[in-house]
Amino acid sequence: MRVLGVDPGLTRCGVGVVEGVAGRPLTMRAVGVVRTPPDEELGRRLVAIEQGIEHWLDEHRPDVVAVERVFSQHNVRTVMGTAQASAVAMLCAARRGLPVALHTPSEVKAAVTGSGRADKAQVGAMVTRLLRLDAPPRPADAADALALAICHIWRAPVQNRLQQAVTAHRAGRPAAGARSGPVTSVPPVRKGPTA
Repeated sequence: MRVLGVDPGLTRCGVGVVEGVAGRPLTMRAVGVVRTPPDEELGRRLVAIEQGIEHWLDEHRPDVVAVERVFSQHNVRTVMGTAQASAVAMLCAARRGLPVALHTPSEVKAAVTGSGRADKAQVGAMVTRLLRLDAPPRPADAADALALAICHIWRAPVQNRLQQAVTAHRAGRPAAGARSGPVTSVPPVRKGPTA
């Protein structure tokens, strides 16, 4: 599986491509940042992000795009810019028929470091180790994009099984691997009279 991870942002939008499957060593194919000038008009910045992501999609042909899920912060302006950049990434993927996976920052941190409260330095260090790199990718947005891709590769098999189970349940049939046939119950054990 080849995943394009996108750490959305208006000034710096981290992008990274990781290839591999869960349980095997992963390979980084590319990492970088799509930048826009902070003093540029918003619409032009969004077009620049779209063009940058389209370039990455053309060049690396991922199977899926993993985007950081926007979460509430105290700074509404930052949240809006992140949400807008996130929407552009999802639009670019959807236009090509690529699946989009959203992962929260804490999910990504937990998947990569084992702790949902890890800081950026810890995430960068683990990405460096997991991908066998010489140094952490810079800036941190680039490392975060790789972490998103790693998180998706590791979580996708479980998410797929859960989705199959939900779909099967809605259709009224057992999920793949589930026991079929009647459910039997064991009568409760009754204690005898006490002396």
